[in-house]
Amino acid sequence: MEQSNSLSIFSARKEERLNSGIGDQISTRAYNAVMLLTLLWGFFVNAVMVQYLTVPVMHLFSRISPLWLFVGYIVLAIAGISISAKSTNPWMSFLGYNLLVLPIGVVLCLLLPGIPVAIVTKALLLTGIVTATMTLLGLVVPNVFMGMGRTLFIALLVGIVAELVATFLFHYTGAAFDWLFVILFSGYIGYDVAKSQVFPKTVDNAVDCALDIYLDIINIFIRLLSILSRRD
Repeated sequence: MEQSNSLSIFSARKEERLNSGIGDQISTRAYNAVMLLTLLWGFFVNAVMVQYLTVPVMHLFSRISPLWLFVGYIVLAIAGISISAKSTNPWMSFLGYNLLVLPIGVVLCLLLPGIPVAIVTKALLLTGIVTATMTLLGLVVPNVFMGMGRTLFIALLVGIVAELVATFLFHYTGAAFDWLFVILFSGYIGYDVAKSQVFPKTVDNAVDCALDIYLDIINIFIRLLSILSRRD
């Protein structure tokens, strides 16, 4: 479900708009608070969906072709990321954020029921530790991450292609690619956090940066679930 860091087809346009500084400036504390609250909102929505919508989602999944669910996921994800990339209105960006959060919630509804609670809990804990560590590093030593964007993007694209080839042509089912993506998205957290601090401090920019970090964290969580499930 890698989104190539917000489907980087939009990244150049998005970064140009983020740097434009359109919108009222807010304090650094308020800016980071908006970013954090936006992230927490996404995780809250996902938790509510898993808690209350897992059975309906699985029932729907059993009645329609997985292809339609995949198409729906892709359409909503691209729509959400596109809205976020183009909009200078924080409410529109928040709408785009939610259009991404919802299909990921559906994926979690389908994924988590087959995994023991102990493994889910451990994956959540490890994801939290990785996120906190990389966020701190992104804030304390931002220069370490600022030049990593191109390298991370190329490595991510190569990893996605290599995983597809290994899976469909050679039927590889090992954990090597899961570890690779955990490392890559950990780097992306540091990079996205560091980048978020150099953009003009607007509410819209805070929401947009939260979207990128949300994707990093979700991808780490899902990959850790895969790794831990293999060990069980």
